[in-house]
Amino acid sequence: MVLKTFGWSFAVTALGLVAAVFYGGWAAFGVVAILSVLEISLSFDNAVVNAGILKKMNAFWQKIFLTIGILIAVFGMRLIFPVVIVAVSASLGPIEAVDLALTDKDRYQELVTDAHPSIAAFGGMFLLMIFLDFIFEDRDIKWLGWLERPLAKLGKVDMLSVCIALVVLLVSAITFGAHAHQHGGTHADKAETVLLSGIAGLITYLVVGGLSSFFEEKLEEEEEREHEAEEKAEREGKPKSAVKLAGKAAFFMFLYLEVLDASFSFDGVIGAFAITNDIVLMALGLGIGAMYVRSLTVYLVRQGTLDDYVYLEHGAHYAIGALAVILLVTIQYEINEIITGLIGVVLIGASFWSSVRRNRALAAAGGDQEKTEVSSGV
Repeated sequence: MVLKTFGWSFAVTALGLVAAVFYGGWAAFGVVAILSVLEISLSFDNAVVNAGILKKMNAFWQKIFLTIGILIAVFGMRLIFPVVIVAVSASLGPIEAVDLALTDKDRYQELVTDAHPSIAAFGGMFLLMIFLDFIFEDRDIKWLGWLERPLAKLGKVDMLSVCIALVVLLVSAITFGAHAHQHGGTHADKAETVLLSGIAGLITYLVVGGLSSFFEEKLEEEEEREHEAEEKAEREGKPKSAVKLAGKAAFFMFLYLEVLDASFSFDGVIGAFAITNDIVLMALGLGIGAMYVRSLTVYLVRQGTLDDYVYLEHGAHYAIGALAVILLVTIQYEINEIITGLIGVVLIGASFWSSVRRNRALAAAGGDQEKTEVSSGV
């Protein structure tokens, strides 16, 4: 079952890591491995969401999502998009950006380094908004309850996440501008670059979130109609059929999934810039990760168990928050890429272990309760 579901992912992983060694030696191998783990960990939420929605769709639309949808995700967002970001931020054509990355790495590195403040500000704000919206939402399941309970209460204040993000951006822009001025740069130009890029990242997040909400509302409307039709059939004595969504409902669901997948892909791409500027290594690492999104989605749909590790979603979002902070810090200061990658891995690992411990505690409590009922003759 596992080999059948994850076979292609394992094959792509092996090829990608071998390609990394040939491309840049064992250092490149390490970077690709960290990028893959980062993308897989951030994509776990994506796979859970995909599976939860995908299981409601009929076989045709499931196949469409797992073929065309994944092609868009792998080649569109994770392979082409990093090149586009570099091309736009460094004022290059896409072909020129790829050519420079492959043939003149020193010049490419210089251009990306010059463009890094704008990339970091854009990505840092996008990721920060995802993290803030997550921690300010009141959830039934809490991982770090001592922290999440008071933050959930604060989250009742309208637009708090946007206000905090803008304050963080303003501080980043002013401090970076002052730092650049002290070192002979132009204060206004540097501060303006960071400020405009950060605002662009914030707007991008709000647009993606707005589209997701729009499609979600459409889906809820369709599901409500389906529910009413089932109730009517039951009242009339007709057999109730568990028909999977098709037609317009499935089409909206497909669009919704693509918007969600694009936003999750964006997390990985932006997070990758905190680890490496090399688009070849980025493409290899993110491409490997993207394959696991498909495999995890299929696995979760077939197994039907989406709630086994309840804290993973929290761990992934804390990793996103850490990446956001790191990106904003790297506007001024250099942080080792290995440290950046490991922070995310540690947070995901901790949330996974907490989930395992919770499951064991629940199983033990269930066993104790069963023994009590048997001994008392219930």
